[in-house]
Amino acid sequence: MTGDRKKRRRRPAAGTRGRGTRPRGPVRARPAAGPAAPAAKGREARSAARREAILAAALDEFSARGFEATRLDDVARRAGIAKGTIYLYFRDKESLFQELVRTMLTPLVGSIEAMGKADLPLSALAGPIVDLFVREIYETRRKDVIRLMIAEGRRFPKLAEFYYREVLSHIIAAVRGLLARAAARDEVPQGLVDFPQIIAAPGLLAIVWSGLFEKYEPLDVRAMMQTYVELLLAPRRPA
Repeated sequence: MTGDRKKRRRRPAAGTRGRGTRPRGPVRARPAAGPAAPAAKGREARSAARREAILAAALDEFSARGFEATRLDDVARRAGIAKGTIYLYFRDKESLFQELVRTMLTPLVGSIEAMGKADLPLSALAGPIVDLFVREIYETRRKDVIRLMIAEGRRFPKLAEFYYREVLSHIIAAVRGLLARAAARDEVPQGLVDFPQIIAAPGLLAIVWSGLFEKYEPLDVRAMMQTYVELLLAPRRPA
């Protein structure tokens, strides 16, 4: 009987899976092996903070020593990092300076371009433009970057070319468009459209003055620029 008895296949016990059978019900995902995402975010935050520290230290060194005399060793020391760490973020001193210009001034360029597109009377835009210059340039470290370009641009034409391409060309185009609309409304002379650099004159004067003569004769920059606007928009005598 034992030889002829057929072996019966056992059914898997309740709650178990047989080999080759498909699981019933939804499959639950396994929990993550560890807190990888928070760790990655932490590394990104530390990297961003280190990069900002390098840029801040570079601005201090460039302002104190000038571009030529500044060494990456000094930047690293001021930032509290090893010199080799700088090369993880910037190729050389020139690329560090370029990123400093881009980081500090590009957002400001966007604001000026937005104002330049506004189809409003120049008298309505003059106040916000003056306020933008005083608040976002003159009262911040941005004026140090501009002062650096005034002092170093002639000796380092590549830096001057970069600054013109990334900053000045956009500002000039925005101001020229604003002046063209103002001239069409007879608010300013038509010739001013050809020389939008004139609009920057009091701002540049204020930046140079603050670096050279501020301690001898403090300059009320906001009042000076408001006076300039009044002169610019004063009624013109007929030819």
